Amino acid sequence: MRVRGFIVLFALAAGARACLAAPDIAAIDIERAADLNRQALAAEHGEGVPRDAQRASTLYCESARLGNPDAQYNLGWMYANGRGVARDDAQAAAMFRLASEQGHAQAANMLARVAGDREALPECMIVRDERTDDVGGNELLVSNNPDRKRIIELVQRLAPEYQVDPRLALAVMATESNFNAQAVSPKKAQGLMQLIPETASRFNVRNSFDPVQNIKGGLAYLRWLLAYFQGDVDLTLAGYNAGEGAVDKYRGVPPYQETRAYVQRIRGVFRAATHPFDGRVTDPSPVLTDISRKRRM
Repeated sequence: MRVRGFIVLFALAAGARACLAAPDIAAIDIERAADLNRQALAAEHGEGVPRDAQRASTLYCESARLGNPDAQYNLGWMYANGRGVARDDAQAAAMFRLASEQGHAQAANMLARVAGDREALPECMIVRDERTDDVGGNELLVSNNPDRKRIIELVQRLAPEYQVDPRLALAVMATESNFNAQAVSPKKAQGLMQLIPETASRFNVRNSFDPVQNIKGGLAYLRWLLAYFQGDVDLTLAGYNAGEGAVDKYRGVPPYQETRAYVQRIRGVFRAATHPFDGRVTDPSPVLTDISRKRRM
């Protein structure tokens, strides 16, 4: 899936998923999305509140942006029927596609009946951050916090050695650990770039709590993923979050709410859809052709 839009930097910082003693942000997002969908249903059908189709569509969209498949289906239905929004089959198809990719059976049925560009997401799904440039993420390069400033300078120095844009690496770091070098996730991911033991071993990181080793390991993995997915940023980010095997299995960004929210958060500040890659690092994913064909459908 390619999301043609960007979410605000605040969501990126709020989405750090592995800080010590921090709540499970992904779980909070899922709960909030479900609550927004319930509110939208009430507004659409006038259950306990005045019936308001326009408000319902707004609430559905907020929930859909957080990855709720029911809200994605419901919003698609509104676009397909011109209820609360202007009828638009293409935008309906795009919403049904998102929901169906998460296993929503009704959305899959509707997707087969609605014609249109399945990538034409509604404008409400796109929240733009006007502070960033065409690539985005410049605000990540500056900090008044001395500890964070040292980490930023370290990434700026090391990233070019791995042919990774520092802004991409910092956006990943902000989401993974919120710049906490001692962060540990429930899945035992560790350090600034949240390396699980298997990934740390794969890229020769002996101490994941050492900032230099951890950053080098994360950069090495990003470089490998960029080569494997031929510079596709969405697939690279999905691979970093869920593993390249999951991306291959689902022929695209996996239908996990956490992974989809993760990709959207980072793309909110790193706007480039593609990134230079070194094809000598590894052979490309064997399913890239299938992914491209799926996107064109």
